[in-house]
Amino acid sequence: MSEGISGVVNELLVQMQSFDEPTIGSRMRGAVIDLVNRMLPEMKQFKKRPPVSSNILVIGATNRAADLDPALLRPGRFDRSISFDLPSRSGRREIIDYYLQRKAHVPELDREDRRDQLAAITLGYSPVMIEHLFDEALVWALRSNRESMDWTDVHQAKMTEEIGLKQPVEYTDEDRRTIATHESGHAVVAYLVGVGRKLEVLSIVKRKDALGLLAHSDTEERFTRTRTELIAAIQISFGGMTAEELFFGEAGTGPGGDLASATKIAAQMVGSFGMAGTLVSFDAIEPGPVSMGIVGKVLGNDDARRAVERILDRAKGDVRGLLDANRDLVEALRDELLRFDELVGDEILSVLHKAEAARERANK
Repeated sequence: MSEGISGVVNELLVQMQSFDEPTIGSRMRGAVIDLVNRMLPEMKQFKKRPPVSSNILVIGATNRAADLDPALLRPGRFDRSISFDLPSRSGRREIIDYYLQRKAHVPELDREDRRDQLAAITLGYSPVMIEHLFDEALVWALRSNRESMDWTDVHQAKMTEEIGLKQPVEYTDEDRRTIATHESGHAVVAYLVGVGRKLEVLSIVKRKDALGLLAHSDTEERFTRTRTELIAAIQISFGGMTAEELFFGEAGTGPGGDLASATKIAAQMVGSFGMAGTLVSFDAIEPGPVSMGIVGKVLGNDDARRAVERILDRAKGDVRGLLDANRDLVEALRDELLRFDELVGDEILSVLHKAEAARERANK
């Protein structure tokens, strides 16, 4: 494979080198004229055509610039490199305005706050991905015999794009209750500790390998995280497992992905970010014969592994106390999920606010 790629690169370099060289035809024509001119007196000799000068602009594009052969980028070949990053939030907002002018939608999506929310939830999207998101949202609308997409259609389209299509699976009553409790635990912890986070979708509908999910995002576009925010992310990961333990006495196999996510964050805190009592960076370790990421490096060190375990144990203990004191919120969300299968945006907050209001009335 690598030999084939190398051959392509070499051929490209040869072709680029030959742009300013005479063609075979012009060289042969010049040789014939030279031969004839030797047999003619100077006054009757043929004149050679002046070389034709052409301005040739070579443009190349790749989404894997780091893998390019350095020979391609030397001066005299590709002289200028221009990088195009994914659009910022303001850029995405302009792209959203552009495409919504051309696609049928309800008046709600013309509101400034909705447009801003669309820009917020499409972090990491390219212009083509945003266009495809709206196309998919229109498909959802047409399935409901509507000609215009609404906010819920956009959310469903986003879930389809990022996670996968809904899969019609008939859960047992026990499984449905377990999954609803698990996802409600995530949502309640995110609601209580996820400062600056927006709850987007809470679902017990199977999509690919996910039996259910909580989708949440930053209310503002962020590029750095504090230690408090990373701990909150770990706590949110433990919300599902802890809710299962509180309501059923033990957790099932569902939290596997949550544990992996929490472990990765804790390992980065210990080995990369200096947030666990040591300033030693495991990223500084030179790669050996076997490539190993930061998680493998940290967990392969006994002291660092113990530091990871302390972070995880403390976070899980805090979540246990948090959910135990807010069981009513978990129950309220669980019951609504069992009733509707999926809650979107303000629907989640509405359930939580009603449960909090009911608690206040009961305590008076």
